[in-house]
Amino acid sequence: MVAKLLESEKPNLQILGTNSFVKFANIEEDTPSYHRSYDFFVSRFSEMCHSSHDDLEIKTKIRMSGIKGLQGVVRKTVNDELQANIWDPQHMDKIVPSLLFNLQHVEEAESRSPSPLQAPEKEKENPAELAERCLRELLGRAAFGNIKNAIKPVLIHLDNHSLWEPKVFAIRCFKIIMYSIQQLLGHLDANSRSAATVRAGIVEVLSEAAVIAATGSVGPTVLEMFNTLLRQLRLSIDYALTGSYDGSYDGAGVSLGTKIIKEHEERMFQEAVIKTIGSFASTLPTYQRSEVILFIMSKVPLPSLHHPVEMGRTGENRNRLTQIMLLKSLLQVSLGFQCSNMMSALPSNFLDRLLSTALMDDPEIRLFVLEILISFIDRHGNRHKFSSISTLSDISVLKLKVDKCSRQDTVFMKKHSQQLYRHIYLCCKEETNTQKHYEALYGLLALISIELANEEVVVDLIRLVLAIQDLAQVNEENLPVYNRCALYALGAAYLNLISQLTTVPAFCQHIHEVIETRKKEAPYMLPEDVFVEKPRLSQDLDGVVIEFLFRQSKISEVLGGSGYNSDRLSLPYIPQLTDEDRLSKRKSIGETISLQVEVESRNSPEREERVPAEEITYETLKKAIVDSVAVEEQERERRRQVVEKFQKAPFEEIAAHCGARASLLQSKLNQIFEITIRPPPSPSGTITAAYGQPQNHSIPVYEMKFPDLCVY
Repeated sequence: MVAKLLESEKPNLQILGTNSFVKFANIEEDTPSYHRSYDFFVSRFSEMCHSSHDDLEIKTKIRMSGIKGLQGVVRKTVNDELQANIWDPQHMDKIVPSLLFNLQHVEEAESRSPSPLQAPEKEKENPAELAERCLRELLGRAAFGNIKNAIKPVLIHLDNHSLWEPKVFAIRCFKIIMYSIQQLLGHLDANSRSAATVRAGIVEVLSEAAVIAATGSVGPTVLEMFNTLLRQLRLSIDYALTGSYDGSYDGAGVSLGTKIIKEHEERMFQEAVIKTIGSFASTLPTYQRSEVILFIMSKVPLPSLHHPVEMGRTGENRNRLTQIMLLKSLLQVSLGFQCSNMMSALPSNFLDRLLSTALMDDPEIRLFVLEILISFIDRHGNRHKFSSISTLSDISVLKLKVDKCSRQDTVFMKKHSQQLYRHIYLCCKEETNTQKHYEALYGLLALISIELANEEVVVDLIRLVLAIQDLAQVNEENLPVYNRCALYALGAAYLNLISQLTTVPAFCQHIHEVIETRKKEAPYMLPEDVFVEKPRLSQDLDGVVIEFLFRQSKISEVLGGSGYNSDRLSLPYIPQLTDEDRLSKRKSIGETISLQVEVESRNSPEREERVPAEEITYETLKKAIVDSVAVEEQERERRRQVVEKFQKAPFEEIAAHCGARASLLQSKLNQIFEITIRPPPSPSGTITAAYGQPQNHSIPVYEMKFPDLCVY
């Protein structure tokens, strides 16, 4: 009967048939029917959803009836295993597009502008609202294995109707199905050769859906999502460099691709991907965000002798562009990252790779590394207060949030402080530094002082900044005038800050005196004259007098009187020599000599009574370096042999080796016990040794026989 009513051409009969079917669908049946088919109803209700009747009111009623009918079919069949599977593609390809068609025409439904009194009734008659509720119910009933069949028609509908650009309707759809991120990721891969604007639309839809998604709702797909986005980022870089989606071009360098790739559109797509990475990461809990940070860092290509760089069509280094884009992504993820334990926020494997990129020649990459470090270290929102460099007479106006250094932070600095100081020092030596680099260096020094500093760290930071001052004064690196003035100004600004944080009056007085002297006679050594749009520099920096400089002896004296380690303060800072320097162009003979001198001074209890070191010549220096490398090679070979033995030797041989060592250890322990333990005389008497000498025999307490008088 219902089927006959729906086949009628009269709208009223179609609506009557739909209402009857909805009532039937709401009836719970005790015994299911084996011979009932709903294929006709799915097709007919989907057709009613696309009604194009001339009368707007009748068209609306027919569409509403079609949506209600589809809702009834879903309710009747979704939980009945004996009925036809409503999640089959043949049904979903009709139901989902019908609902989306009505969702898409929400503006048309709202354009009638009902009167205020009629508004509630009209809202109920709005096909778009009903379609949205029906779509939510449909997806809410979908199991994990069925969600793919429900999402695929959505993606096809958006493709067929070119709804990724503009992306308003696509975002509306994925706000409804926001937990289906995995399907959208797969669609992004499927469209990897579409126009950049289409891919950017998909990525921005993904960004909106990810922000709405509840924390952790995507479960195991977290790294899969970031892997997909990073893969799209690399593909976009290749497209921009080669000018082709397949990367093929002829001998003249002209792309053979059929589509013309616009570089600015690819840049727009790359920025959309980076924004999406940041948006999605902001919804994750701290432990998952830490995993994502490590995952992105592992994708950053590092320079290696075994991996020659590749050049693109525009002459830009593909590795460089990849490094920049991944570091941008890392910066987005690190923004707002709050972790009380710095050991967890900056683990060794992550910090080592990040600081390795800080040694690159590219100034843009170095700046990103500094900003990423600042984002991780700043846990109290003090970062923006150091955006500009100045010598404030009273830092209380900054309203800094300062907490006492925790035990975990102290452990972190004991382990990684020298590594951080060394990279800060090496960054200061770069000729390509700009004002932004010096501002980032100042912010990093300031935030370390506020977030991670105890007395030992304060001492080392002061030594580091005084070494930076010496770098500008001695100028062994032949730095330009601007860089030297900037280093002087950076040192003045930081020492002004740290002197007020330590609140040692004599220290503050010395710093204030030097700054005032510079204001009168050498303003080009202060940030107020250097870090401006038109720096006021001096061309003669070789004649800097001692009154313009912060003196290490004076600072050591005044801080030593306040309980700081004056011996350590009096030692000049020398960056530690590492294996990384042996492969780096920055390694210098001077650093090696200085390191040897510092080691000697540290090993000597009294510097004044130290025997003068032998004269260092080229031959002795060469011998020292070769010997140290040989020792390291021997140690590395020994470790390799041990590992190889445990990997390849038979089990019996390993067991015998370990058993022998255990027996040796046990015998040594027995000897120690015999020497140190003198057992008390036993109540059970003595025994006679072989040579007739009485010897006490030790018996455990639980075996001793006590006389009756001892029994209660």
